[in-house]
Formats: sequence, structure tokens, C-alpha cells
Amino acid sequence: MKRRAFQLSMAAAAVALSTSAFAQAKWDLATAYPATNFHTANISQFAADVDKASGGKLKITVHANAALFKAPEIKRAVQGGQAQAGEILMANYQNEWALFGADGLPFLADSYDESAKLWKVQRPVVEKKLAEQGMMVLYAVPWPPQGVYSKKPLNSAADLKGIKWRAYSPATARIAELVGAQPVTVQAAEVSQAFATGVTESMMSSGSTGADAKLYEHVKYWYDTQAWLPKNALLVNKKAFDALDKPTQDAVLKAAADAETRGWAESKKANGESLDKLKAGGMQILPAPAALKTDMKKVGDTMLKEWLEKAGPEGQAMVDAFRK
Repeated sequence: MKRRAFQLSMAAAAVALSTSAFAQAKWDLATAYPATNFHTANISQFAADVDKASGGKLKITVHANAALFKAPEIKRAVQGGQAQAGEILMANYQNEWALFGADGLPFLADSYDESAKLWKVQRPVVEKKLAEQGMMVLYAVPWPPQGVYSKKPLNSAADLKGIKWRAYSPATARIAELVGAQPVTVQAAEVSQAFATGVTESMMSSGSTGADAKLYEHVKYWYDTQAWLPKNALLVNKKAFDALDKPTQDAVLKAAADAETRGWAESKKANGESLDKLKAGGMQILPAPAALKTDMKKVGDTMLKEWLEKAGPEGQAMVDAFRK
């Protein structure tokens, strides 16, 4: 009888163990940015919040700095389930669907308040599109306002003619074409090397990107054009989300809402801190010369017109709602 009792207790323990193992889900989350970047720090906090709120039922491993997938591969990886979650720069996917790139249009939404207003009208259409692709958007956080990095002084867009220009999205490549620069595709993880080796000489990006890449070692000037605030969105595979029990799903959604609020505040903070780092490293942080800003606004008008032609009535409706 003792042997039988022991066998039963061992069987019960095995069942309990397998039930516990079944109840715990593990997600891989891919991002292209360094662990020290404010976006990645925010994601790591999100993962920790989910772990705590779910009582350890969902463990999310964050793979930073394109260690799991390169930036252009992340959306497809989440859609296909190779990673359960991933962070994308939405403007990178404008060629796939124009409305992904609304926040990459120069001077459409050029402040945090305007960016929040744009996200309010952009989010429902993005959610609908991602649902068709088997994904959900958990939250989105903007980069700080974009400025122009340059190895040489700039007075107007004419000074960019022929210069090697880092392009990381369809919009930034189009800017290069419109000002006569040479677009060169360079991902975030390769920015420092590209400027160090002369592969690129200029780009439009945030102070945060430059601080991450220590661009003060290679670049002398950053012009504050306040051009746009592109957003990173955290996506999740819908099947992976649906496989969670309701309390765990609620924990994910709550942590995501908190991450969005926290992320916007961190973006504002990172903007000031990163520009201070660039300045301390010897870079000149300058207001955009009037001619450069005027030229870039003309570029923005052209790009908005082109974008609306591709986006159609859905894009027009979104812009109209934003401008109300």
C-alpha cells in the first residue's frame, strides 16, 4: 500500500508539473535597437510588468539590437510566429501600405501633441490592417523630433545635393531624391560604422539615434528641423495572444497601456538628454536655418501630396480627421 501511495503521489506531482508547464507561456520579442535605448528600456519594463502581473504565467524574452531579427524582418517574423512579439518602426512599411507611413511625413505632425493627435486617428485603421494580417498592436511610442545630421555646415537644401544620405524608410529615401542627395540604406545598428567609414555623410533622425551611435565622434552638426516624430509600434502575433488565458491577456493589455504612457514621457526626456550628450561630445546643436526649414517644408508638401495619391480615400479621411 505504501508503494501504491508513493506511485500515486508521484503521478499527481507529474500531472501538477505538466499542468504548470502548460500554463506558462514563453514569448520572444524582437527589437532592432540597443538595450540602452529608451524604447528598449521601456519594452524591458513592459516584459517585467507582464511577468509580475501574470504571476509568472507569461515570460517575455527581449532580444535587443537586431540580435534575433534585423529591423526589416521583424514584422514578417511576428506575422509568421517565428517571434511572438516585435517592435517595428511603422514608417518603414509605407511601401506595403501607405497609412503605416503617416507619421513619417515631414511637417504633418511636428510636435508631441500633434503626434498624439495623429496616433489617435491612425491607431484604429492600423489595428484593422494588422488584424487582417494576424497581428495586434499593443502600443506605440514616438521617437524625438527629427533633425538633420551633417558632416558639413548646411544653409539650405541645396547644400545636400550629391551628399551620401542615410535612408532607413521609404520617406527618408524620397527626401534624398527630392533634395538631390544619394540615398544609402543603413539600419540603426550600423549607423556608427556607416558614418565612420564614409558610407554616409548626412541623415534625418532624432537626437536619440545619434547619441546611441555616438555620432559626435564622426559628425559635426545637427540641425533641429522638428520635421516629424515617427513611432515604433509593438506588435504581437494574434494566435499567441489568443492562446493566453483571460487574466494573462488582461495583464498584457494593462502593461501595454502603461508602457505607452511611460514611453511618451521617456521620449520627451530622451530628447533633452540625447542632445546634451551630442553637445558634450563636441557636436554643434543648431536651429535649422530659415532657408533649410523652408526647403524641407516644400519637400514635405510634395511628399504629402504623393502620399495621399497612394493612400486614397482612407488616407484622406485620416488626414482630414487629424486636421480637424
